[in-house]
Amino acid sequence: MSIKMLVVDDHEVVRRGLESMIEGTEITIAAEATTGEEAVKKALAHKYDLVLLDIRMASGDGLNTLGRIKLEKPDLPVLMLSTYDNPTYVARAVALGAAGYVLKGTSKEDLLKAIRVSASGDTIWTREELRRVTGALATPRLASDVEVPLTKRESEVLRQLALGLTNKEIATTLDISYETVKEHVQHILRKVGVSDRTQAAVWAVRKGVV
Repeated sequence: MSIKMLVVDDHEVVRRGLESMIEGTEITIAAEATTGEEAVKKALAHKYDLVLLDIRMASGDGLNTLGRIKLEKPDLPVLMLSTYDNPTYVARAVALGAAGYVLKGTSKEDLLKAIRVSASGDTIWTREELRRVTGALATPRLASDVEVPLTKRESEVLRQLALGLTNKEIATTLDISYETVKEHVQHILRKVGVSDRTQAAVWAVRKGVV
């Protein structure tokens, strides 16, 4: 059975590398996209067995793209591809319904297996990956409808945090000091009622912050 795949990545070297890795297999790249907007349009307009989606692209956030695709086509498997072994990204990918999370440095054999399993409708999440985010996904406060009184600046910091940025990157993005970011993060964790950034990121996803 052939697998028609939509590949979304803004680096041509990655797209050509994937093309080389699947050569001679039943997997074909039916279409390519280089931006999240283009990916959503193609995913909704055509029929694919799988979307292979980059996490961070110059033109936008792949996880937001995942959410938009799954909202319209919940049964379309989306496999995340990333350079970053980031627990916040993993948590958001799980929360948004991705079929799995594959690092770009993975072997050809493991990548082909991940594509085949995901395209069949199963997920490739390992126990270790799920264990890393289970606490975040199961935290009672996260599912609560209680309004959390975050300040405008805290909301901005939470959004950047949920996108996977480090404190240093948040400081640069918002043009505030590193120490100020650390202070805001601590306030956010306390107000939301969670113990770490990953749980805060999942809360933000469920609240529609990102």
